[in-house]
Amino acid sequence: MKKVFATLLSLTMVMSLLAGCGSNDAATDDGASTDDQNTQTELSGSVSTNGSTSMESVIGALSEQFMTDNPGVTVTYDATGSGTGIESVKNGTCDIGLSSRALKDEETSAGLVGTTVALDGIAIIVNADSKVADLTVDQIAQIFTGAITDWSEVGGDAGTISCIGREAGSGTRDGFESITGTEDTCVLAQELTSTGAVIEAVKGNPNAIGYASLSAVEGQDGIKALTVGGVACTEDTVLDGSYEIQRPFVLVTKDGTELSAQAQAFFDFATSTAANDLIKNAGAVPVAQ
Repeated sequence: MKKVFATLLSLTMVMSLLAGCGSNDAATDDGASTDDQNTQTELSGSVSTNGSTSMESVIGALSEQFMTDNPGVTVTYDATGSGTGIESVKNGTCDIGLSSRALKDEETSAGLVGTTVALDGIAIIVNADSKVADLTVDQIAQIFTGAITDWSEVGGDAGTISCIGREAGSGTRDGFESITGTEDTCVLAQELTSTGAVIEAVKGNPNAIGYASLSAVEGQDGIKALTVGGVACTEDTVLDGSYEIQRPFVLVTKDGTELSAQAQAFFDFATSTAANDLIKNAGAVPVAQ
């Protein structure tokens, strides 16, 4: 009887030891697995973006949230204009280019890829004191090409119209001219290098007219956005297509060039539905479904 009891006691002890070892191994495996997962999900380093000045509000909002969610990553933004941003991706001096126009055939043929992250209305702006409230696309084209030179011809007070535009290579200029059919024919009193500069110029000149991104115009004092063909420039009218003067906000990458882990994560975030509210709050219209 004593032998039976001793045998059972020995078996019990062995089983307990085995169970303990299994438990420790599992804990070790689980811990290692958790560490591996943390290593994989914790991003670090930098993401460089370069391009459109019109995308400043959108890219700023997206970058701020992404850096909050990923404190080990720094997202930089160089506001150089769409043309320079596209070229920077082409020559490999930035991770993601920013263009406020669709890519051209020669750019896609060179291996560049454009991904639309949002839509933006190009608001036609005049001084806040102007009596003009609405213009057609054709009238806008005639004004910027010099066929109409006085505000009295379109319902305003007499005064020589002063057209304010953007520099060559600007996505806003490219979008405006392609939609209004005024490529290479605009007669400008001032040709400026940023959206903010255009807004300030129109604020300071009662006879000025210019164009600027909807996201930059909202909430600005000293200017007003005209309706175009009776349609106001708003998020809703841009999304439904009823506002005619609009363009895409595009993230530009290079086919065959792999983004860093942090740059890919930022790109995925910016083009996801998780970014929609941020894009809306920045004054543009998100397209992610």
